[in-house]
Amino acid sequence: MYIPKFSVILSNVGACCDRYLSSGYRNPLTIDEMFEKVAAIKNVQGVELIANWNISPKNVVQIRENLKNTGLMLVSIIPDHFGQQKWGCGAFASRNPEIRREAAKHTKEMMDIAGDFHCEVISLWPGQDGYDYFFQSDYMAEREWFEEGVKECCNYRKDVRISIEYKMKEPRCRSLPSNVYSVLLMTKEINEENCGVTIDYGHSLVAYENPAESVAVLKKYGDKLFHMHMNDNYGFWDDDMIVGTVHTIPFIELFYWLKKTEYKGWISTDQYPYREDGQKAVRESIEWMLTLNRIANKMDSKEVENIFRTGDATEASKMLRKYMFA
Repeated sequence: MYIPKFSVILSNVGACCDRYLSSGYRNPLTIDEMFEKVAAIKNVQGVELIANWNISPKNVVQIRENLKNTGLMLVSIIPDHFGQQKWGCGAFASRNPEIRREAAKHTKEMMDIAGDFHCEVISLWPGQDGYDYFFQSDYMAEREWFEEGVKECCNYRKDVRISIEYKMKEPRCRSLPSNVYSVLLMTKEINEENCGVTIDYGHSLVAYENPAESVAVLKKYGDKLFHMHMNDNYGFWDDDMIVGTVHTIPFIELFYWLKKTEYKGWISTDQYPYREDGQKAVRESIEWMLTLNRIANKMDSKEVENIFRTGDATEASKMLRKYMFA
């Protein structure tokens, strides 16, 4: 029986903008209002915060009060290495050593805040570490800078884990930690126990991965799955849609493998409902995940493992129909 622990990235319930309307399609909410909306979603126990958007050294008292008032746990902080002009040409992989030092300094600052809140994970999304044109980048040097910076942060506090979130593209045309295999190699080079990987379901799809296989890969090669972000898309772009609205069977397999690999970490919604009510959209994702996980939990492990041994796709299809529609 797998019992997931759900959290929500705080901004998911707020007003979301796209590149065509920077003001967003709804009125913005305060941090206090967003906390109230997250706390009202059934089966959510935690919250994930984005540095500078939701949390900074200046508002830790406000965050502490909101956590106390709502009973939510702070499960992860995402440093802001993507939303400021200075990161435009990279953070950990910037050609400018001063920018690289600032990236490490900001991460350590968030690690200290996380430690004060007994939050164990920093989910590092290096969105600006990459390139756009051929012959623009020294691929080896930039990976070396990235790994050196993350390793420095891992050694700064062993009680806080650094979880690297990979993505094929956006905002750069090509990102350095682009898929599960590239980021796994990076963690091997960094070689620190508190360095692992965040799987974002949508990023995995855009990388043409099967997220369930990515879970298995990270389990096999060092038990490196530290954190998960859930959403859905059509496979071409990081649409950040409601879980299960595009993919169904792949999500069932994902939950089966989370159970099989005994994943103990948190599952955060990471979706940006541009036009939908954020709270309602996140609530739907939670309900879909509960439903899909129930199907995975109903499955007879011996039956599933026997199909693995035979590789009989027709039996797999028959089994899925039985558990999904019987």
